[in-house]
Amino acid sequence: MTTTAKSSETPASRSALSSLRRLFQIREIGVLFAFIILIIVMSVSSPSFLTELNVFNVLRGMSTIGIMSIGMTMVIVTAGIDLSVGSILAASSIMTARLIFTEVTDPWIGFILGLGFGGVLGLINGLVITRLKVNPFITTLGMLTVARGITYLLASGLQGTVASNVPMRHEGISFLGNGYVLQDTFLKRGIPFPVILMFVLVIIFSLFLRYTVLGRQIYAVGSNEAAARLSGVPADRVKLFVYTLTGVLCALAGIMTAGLLRTAATNAGTGTELDVIAAVVIGGASLTGGEGSIFGAIIGAAIIAVVQNAFVLLKIPSYAQQITIGVVIIAAVAADRWRRRNR
Repeated sequence: MTTTAKSSETPASRSALSSLRRLFQIREIGVLFAFIILIIVMSVSSPSFLTELNVFNVLRGMSTIGIMSIGMTMVIVTAGIDLSVGSILAASSIMTARLIFTEVTDPWIGFILGLGFGGVLGLINGLVITRLKVNPFITTLGMLTVARGITYLLASGLQGTVASNVPMRHEGISFLGNGYVLQDTFLKRGIPFPVILMFVLVIIFSLFLRYTVLGRQIYAVGSNEAAARLSGVPADRVKLFVYTLTGVLCALAGIMTAGLLRTAATNAGTGTELDVIAAVVIGGASLTGGEGSIFGAIIGAAIIAVVQNAFVLLKIPSYAQQITIGVVIIAAVAADRWRRRNR
């Protein structure tokens, strides 16, 4: 009887246990569980949290960080870092608004040029890192200041007068940051367009990383750059690609922000680089390179957005928010180090 019972339950139980082990070996699962627990806690703590208006406000708020974290994920996977994302966001949005405001070009051509401007700033980061062999931290720290200076230059002109915001006067651009889809259908307000755009980009670049040669090369460069080079991987071109793409995505996020506010602000993106890096690290990416996913980064961005929203709903002082995010970043990096040592 005992033998029969064991033999009858062994295949199913072993399969279930094996599936469960594989599930918990996925880095993003722990972050997803933490996110679910956070949602439950906030739902109990504030009756306003799960209202349609608040949920979509949170999603729209995270869309900027989420889009930028797509590029940051690839940068960190290659064992790099980009501290200039917030400044590139501001410079690109000011450039686009200036082109549209002064009617130098068609608004959509201005939009494309704004994206290209962000890409050029990202490309410069990549060139300094790959050609001059300057550390990514130092390079992007320098670009953080340079791009912010360009932002003030574009806003105030060569005379150096007091920098001012530049109006973003175009309905199409405003729709990018503040538009809604499916209004008056199954949802009263509809779905914010920036949220849809974020998830479309997440799907596209998740598939790109997983199923394309270049996507696999990004992981190879981060895992062991020397070995990747010996295997024929063009490591410098891979790095140029990820930094340029990050610049383009930052520009898109900046234009969306300007569209939401109907103005391009000179202080836009200040401190955003910390939130973006935090989202990627919380999502399971390793700062030593070779590991990370866009799906995990989006969960990290969602956690940050919910935490920020929680501090507003619960009327907790803003300084506590900064302390909390800093502690979470340190804890996430420490957990990654511990996990690597105990493999």
